Amino acid sequence: MTGSKPAHWTARDIPDQHGRTAVITGANTGIGFETAKALALRGAAVVLAVRDTDKGKRAAEEIAHVSPTATVHVQRLDLSSLASVRDAAGELRDARPRIDMLINNAGVMYTPHRTTSDGYELQFGTNHLGHFALTGLLLALLPASPASRVVTVSSAGHRMGGPIDLDDLDWRGRPYDRTAAYGHSKLANLLFTYELDRRLPAGGPLAVAAHPGGADTTGSRSAMSRSSALTRTAFAAIRPLILQSPEKGALTVLRAATDPGVRGGEYYGPRGFQQSKGHPKVVRSSPQSYDTSLQHRLWALSQDMTGIEFPSGTRPGRHSHE
Repeated sequence: MTGSKPAHWTARDIPDQHGRTAVITGANTGIGFETAKALALRGAAVVLAVRDTDKGKRAAEEIAHVSPTATVHVQRLDLSSLASVRDAAGELRDARPRIDMLINNAGVMYTPHRTTSDGYELQFGTNHLGHFALTGLLLALLPASPASRVVTVSSAGHRMGGPIDLDDLDWRGRPYDRTAAYGHSKLANLLFTYELDRRLPAGGPLAVAAHPGGADTTGSRSAMSRSSALTRTAFAAIRPLILQSPEKGALTVLRAATDPGVRGGEYYGPRGFQQSKGHPKVVRSSPQSYDTSLQHRLWALSQDMTGIEFPSGTRPGRHSHE
């Protein structure tokens, strides 16, 4: 696959998307909403896969207001419930013959120690297992072309929390650390992306990851509200230096999803200081994320935990970039 790599990629660089369909999780607000809006403006049909369909409908109306010809659908999806993931995937398979872009964006952040409806730690279960299952159930709908993309949104926070403990993903044998649990869920997003890309056949869809940097979203503000007063005060002082708007934060995701020059297994983040803000570019993730034995183990565990077997068309065939 060839293509240019502009240094200052913006939404104006998104190719025409007419005839293409994007399914975006968590698309009623923040990065997901801005991603959906930008793709709709370029002609894509977008599916807002959201837990709260009323909020999803309001988001769809807002997109239709700025892009009157846009095709926007709302799909109920609760990533913390594997039954909901299966139901949503079944409805999407029944409704559309193909999906060109699956953008795994939704997530929870810094939650207290809670579990999903299936009994898994909430952040890992929602941010990783829900998206793992959804991808496995929808992958067969992606055309066999490098223009087809599975984009999973990670975070610079994937470096937090130290080594991931695959023997205690539910934090039953140690005190719960919500920051570490979040970091491990975002690390799992990368381990999954790199393993998936290796399994996809040459000439087929690409698995790519992205992170928005310091995006000023509802989720980030909610997470900060649970911090100490001292932390909130310190953060307020540096906020303008490290945060960018959701619209700009979405550019890394949009580039990963649409740039013809993207290669499978790449990771996109902002080019500014500490990858906090700026135009999207290829960045490196943590050394732990490139551990192939960890990738293999997490994949096997995820299949066992979700009961999802990926289509037989996925096979070891490519090598993710390190």
